[in-house]
Amino acid sequence: MTLHSIVVGYDASPDAESALEWALDEGARTGTAVTLVYAVEWRAVAGPIGLAPAVWPDDSVREAAEKFIATALARARESYPGVSVSGTVATGGSVAVLVEMSRQARLVVLGRRGHGGFAGLLVGSTSVAVSAHAHCPVVVVRGGQAPVGGPVVVGFDGSDCAQLAVEFGFAEAARRGVELRLVQAWTPPPPRWQPVEFDLDQEVARERAGLQEVAAGWQDKYPEVPATVHVVAGPPAEALIGASQGAQLVVVGSRGRGGFRGLLLGSVSQQLLHHAHSPVVVIRQLPA
Repeated sequence: MTLHSIVVGYDASPDAESALEWALDEGARTGTAVTLVYAVEWRAVAGPIGLAPAVWPDDSVREAAEKFIATALARARESYPGVSVSGTVATGGSVAVLVEMSRQARLVVLGRRGHGGFAGLLVGSTSVAVSAHAHCPVVVVRGGQAPVGGPVVVGFDGSDCAQLAVEFGFAEAARRGVELRLVQAWTPPPPRWQPVEFDLDQEVARERAGLQEVAAGWQDKYPEVPATVHVVAGPPAEALIGASQGAQLVVVGSRGRGGFRGLLLGSVSQQLLHHAHSPVVVIRQLPA
């Protein structure tokens, strides 16, 4: 594996093919190598002293995985001759394999659904675990082809991970030559808890002013990136799903607070991953 390459969790499923296509486009745009990885997991069986690894997968399973990788590599090299592409079949659980490879990766790219080594990737705990523990941004590819010139959308709530998401978003917008849209979902207190002097318009304006300061700080580094701020009084998932329409990427932190608290722990993340109209980038930390 090349240092700081784009790692693709690949199992030959249709969504894995979409993830690979996205990764190859990114590799071509940024001059980054792409590494395909197929995880072949050992299953455990009950024994006299507890669980023990079974004699599985056998040689035929590994051979099939290697054929999947070889076929994908041949297509990728034909379609993207300028991108350095490699592949590997790894033995182990998909989470452990991807998290370990993320230590030296620029991005980990996954499809919305998988089979084989990445079965149920976004159905149960695997997606949450990879996003929560990866050492680089995780891209979950879903939705159709992003429109040319579509913006990069960043969900912001003031948390440390959200700050990283803004940094990543500005860098991506600069590379792509597009607008960055900074979105903050803000839920006003219920009427019975609102003070007498509460004014919704004033509160939204205050939140917007703070968000504009965040954008202005990064525009000093990326003056070529036009940035707009959007404060939405409503549910965060609904705000981000709506903002993803026509976007190239939606970028969020793996942990949040306020409107984005628990983004990858509960229903908000599932709604975004299942209903966003663009690839979703989840960031816990940026590559060293």
